[in-house]
Amino acid sequence: MRQTVKQVAKAAGISVRALHHYDGIGLLKPEVGANGYRYYGQEELLRLQRILFYRELGVALADIRNMLDDPAFNTRAALVALRHRVEAEIDRRRDLARTIDRTLALIDAGQPLDARRLFDGVSPEKQAAWEAELTDRYGGHATDAIRGAREAQAALSPAAMLDFKAEIDAIHARFVALIERGLAPDAAEAQAATARHHEWVSRSWRPDAQAYAALGALYTDHAEFSAMYDALHPRLARFLAEAMAVYAQRVLTAPAA
Repeated sequence: MRQTVKQVAKAAGISVRALHHYDGIGLLKPEVGANGYRYYGQEELLRLQRILFYRELGVALADIRNMLDDPAFNTRAALVALRHRVEAEIDRRRDLARTIDRTLALIDAGQPLDARRLFDGVSPEKQAAWEAELTDRYGGHATDAIRGAREAQAALSPAAMLDFKAEIDAIHARFVALIERGLAPDAAEAQAATARHHEWVSRSWRPDAQAYAALGALYTDHAEFSAMYDALHPRLARFLAEAMAVYAQRVLTAPAA
């Protein structure tokens, strides 16, 4: 039995906007009836299931489309590779949880914090790889931004660094709440949250409109960034990217008064 866009969105727990986006980029093409309505049959529903599964694991939409449309695509091999990624992410989250527990224990005991151990669980190799990709993609501007961010964070006390990390956690939680309420990235509340996000980013480096929008695009284009954000919510990376693009266009490119 064919289902309408609204029926599929409700069943899958995603927005109608998301289904229209998938249609627009050629990822999931529904059948168009004589009345002009879009309908999804069993084949389209099974494809959507695979799309949402891969998105949950942080795979970018472009990569999902390439995989699903590739006649030589090996589903089993891809699932094995994705399982390894999930296991690695679980291990990293466990390391972060232990770091949080250790920090809480020190705070509760009134003991001084060890700045060297505040950030266990964040792999230096992964950080270096991310920085290298940013430099390759954006050149000297990214190099300057990375250097400035390192210097700014190095100047923070352990307590200030904890506050810095707590702020971004609160910002992410706010975005997740807005997504769950069904707000669009360009809604007033979403843009207020984006202003808070831009302010947080600016504590390390101050991106212009182009750089801030590019940072948002990286959240969806880079599989590991996408996985990191979508681990908090399956639609967070895309929502952030769209909200940041709107903020960059509306605010950061606005002429000075």
